Amino acid sequence: MTDDVDDLRHAAAACRGCELWQAATQVVFSEGQAGARLMLVGEQPRDREDRAGEPFVGPAGRMLDDALEAAGIPRGTAYLTNAVKHFRFELRGKRRIHEKPATGHVVACRPWLEAEVAAVRPAVIVAMGATAARAVLGRPVTIGEIRGTEVESEEWADARVLVTVHPSSLLRLREDADRRAAFRDFVADLRAAAELAAIAGGA
Repeated sequence: MTDDVDDLRHAAAACRGCELWQAATQVVFSEGQAGARLMLVGEQPRDREDRAGEPFVGPAGRMLDDALEAAGIPRGTAYLTNAVKHFRFELRGKRRIHEKPATGHVVACRPWLEAEVAAVRPAVIVAMGATAARAVLGRPVTIGEIRGTEVESEEWADARVLVTVHPSSLLRLREDADRRAAFRDFVADLRAAAELAAIAGGA
């Protein structure tokens, strides 16, 4: 694979590594450029991302934007991607309902993630949610046990890893107080990642 991010985006459009491309509108690859100190990895594109061809532009993306702003991290300075590049869904009438990617989909997309890390060379990789954590760490993990602090990983020689929740999990909380508390915790995790990136860069 190439080590240029734009070349990777172009090449990914032809990916047939699993069956998800057949029903998806298009591949949704990434946003950001090489040299970004923070790489944020989510699960997969959802309906709005699939239609737009861009990551994190739906409700979860707006939640992420709010959290990044609260953490003092300009979105444009981060590299945003997903563990799985095509939208997996179940069709119910005319609605496309998000369906969690299977392990096989994560494995099929892993070479793309490896290529992205090699091209971007981030100081810190933030895995948002269980699917992203599995893709980044190469093993299933329990988010509550490891979130918010650096996770030991032999997967990436030059990047540190931090695990947190996916922003969509905040949207599923019904009580305002619960959502506000979860948002504060999510922001704290992003701030920890930014601090870790500064340390990793010798700042």
